[in-house]
Amino acid sequence: MASSVDRDRLQAVLEALPSGALLQSQADEVLAVNRRFVAMFDLDGRADLSPGAPMRSLVPLVRAFYTSDVSMPHALDEILARRHVHRAAEIPLTDGRTIRRQVEPLRRNSTYLGALWTFTDISDAKRREHDLKRDNAALTELARQRNAFTAAASHELRTPLTSISSFGELLADPAFGTLSSEQASFLDAIRRNAGRMQRVISDLLLTTRMRAVGPELEFAPVDVPGMLAEALLDHMGELEAAGVFAVLDCESGPALRGDRHRLRHVIGNLLENAAKFTPAGGRVGITAAPRGVHWDIEVADTGIGIPEKYRHEIFTGFVRAPNARSGGYPGTGLGLAICRTVVERHGGTIAVGGHEGEGAVFRIRLPIAGPPADAPEAPDALDAPDAARGMS
Repeated sequence: MASSVDRDRLQAVLEALPSGALLQSQADEVLAVNRRFVAMFDLDGRADLSPGAPMRSLVPLVRAFYTSDVSMPHALDEILARRHVHRAAEIPLTDGRTIRRQVEPLRRNSTYLGALWTFTDISDAKRREHDLKRDNAALTELARQRNAFTAAASHELRTPLTSISSFGELLADPAFGTLSSEQASFLDAIRRNAGRMQRVISDLLLTTRMRAVGPELEFAPVDVPGMLAEALLDHMGELEAAGVFAVLDCESGPALRGDRHRLRHVIGNLLENAAKFTPAGGRVGITAAPRGVHWDIEVADTGIGIPEKYRHEIFTGFVRAPNARSGGYPGTGLGLAICRTVVERHGGTIAVGGHEGEGAVFRIRLPIAGPPADAPEAPDALDAPDAARGMS
């Protein structure tokens, strides 16, 4: 009675397994199989699977399902010669399925008792893996083509834009004659939009270069108060033209290990956004202070703000918040993606808060010591959906 109960328990254990299973005895005989194994190789009525049946007669029936390119020894003695070692293999079948076969030796102390063979159908997983590789290859090629097009288009646009800007400067020279107020306003519009297009082209070229090789960072000690003051002075004209009042409040602190040029570019992008999205009479404030092993920098404005739902998305390339798109504000959605990439390559973080309709607050945290030498490469925020949707 006890042996019958043990056999029932053993059979119940095998049936509970999610894979086809065969239990092999120490003498290379069948001890038990489950229904999944029988169905997987269509063995019902074709093989002796009773306890004590020899494995020798079963092996050819299973092997008949293997494709001809599977390198397997034909002699059972060779197959079983390594029975004391765990073995695993992925095997394609003639009907298109792929199975993972595992052989696990069973031991008690140092005594070999047999082996448990499991056969798992991994066809769906292999198909998904193949489809993923194919899609990745297609996306890589599309990215290459996009970068090549962006670089070529930007290069071709730069030459005529340079000419437009140059002739605009010449027309503004009193030596070439006095302009009427209407003509002067037309010329201002030409120069303003040419400058804007130059900045867009610069962002596109920088984006292409950063996608290809990452931002070229040159680390050195950075005087944070000085860097912030320079960034504000660089964009004071835009802020004054927009009628926006700007304030800088920065505590003294240790030098930050970073790329001064790239960090100034980050602050500049945030100030450009503030000038663009803040109505005349509004305010932009830059605050900064060392906090422990970090520098914390905030750029806050009283503009249109960012909907909470889009506060993560806007740091992805070509993504714009809906109130930026519907409000008629110009932009490519690249500025904040570039900011995020540069900040993360410094080992820092950037996030945005505030309230929609009341203003945005961009918070940057940078490690004073710079990124750790073994830090994993930050994901590229510039790889993004093709639809232009970001706030920048």
